[in-house]
Amino acid sequence: MLLTILGEYVLPRPPGVWQETLVKALAALGYKEQAARQALARSASEGWLVTERHGRRARMFLGESTAEMLKTGAERIYAFGDPWTWDGRWLLIVLRVPEQRREVRHRVRTQLAWAGFGSLGGGVWISPHVSREQEIAAAQHNGSVAEMLSFQAELGEIGEPRRVIAEAWELDRISAHYRDFLADFGRVRPRSPESVFAAQTAMVHAWRKFPFLDPDLPEELLPARWPRKRAHDLFQDRHSRWDEPAQDYFAGLDDQ
Repeated sequence: MLLTILGEYVLPRPPGVWQETLVKALAALGYKEQAARQALARSASEGWLVTERHGRRARMFLGESTAEMLKTGAERIYAFGDPWTWDGRWLLIVLRVPEQRREVRHRVRTQLAWAGFGSLGGGVWISPHVSREQEIAAAQHNGSVAEMLSFQAELGEIGEPRRVIAEAWELDRISAHYRDFLADFGRVRPRSPESVFAAQTAMVHAWRKFPFLDPDLPEELLPARWPRKRAHDLFQDRHSRWDEPAQDYFAGLDDQ
């Protein structure tokens, strides 16, 4: 949740924020002060946040790598679910990681999942987003010991595309997450500035998980009545409606 606050409210504010602002923001979301301070202390010790003392107060800034990560994440999160045209090509990645480097395997698999890839087993990953090949190549060249080989291909006459999709992604589980999102935020009507801030933050926090869960498959490959569009439209509508009051509430916390 702290990452969500940093990406939604702190990233657009170059001067940073007071430490107490983040504590109060987390308190508005139901977190106890001690838990909030522990989260901030861990974030500072790990370099996610940089602290600057001003007498008895502390100003907190995003670390350079944190700001870049949040910026990249924001671009993916807020554009996720927008319509796109598929040319029928698939991007396949063959992944090889030394058996003893399990932490590397986990990290690379997480990167592939974030990029919308699904696993076919045996180290083979697949995505309909061919344009993301450079994104994966950049991750590989960033000091990783993982070996990768990429292919761009179209399905032949053997086999069914829907079987491939069913093997690579758990569509029933993804659909259930969308329906939960619609149920959780479809009827929310916050009134006070604090409740708007809480609703907006909770909604963004829930939505930011979908790029990990949903490969953003083209419409022609999805089951009938796929709920992504309804969830996407709800997110866009609520976010645009709640953005200004939520930002104003957070700015008011920093002015106190």
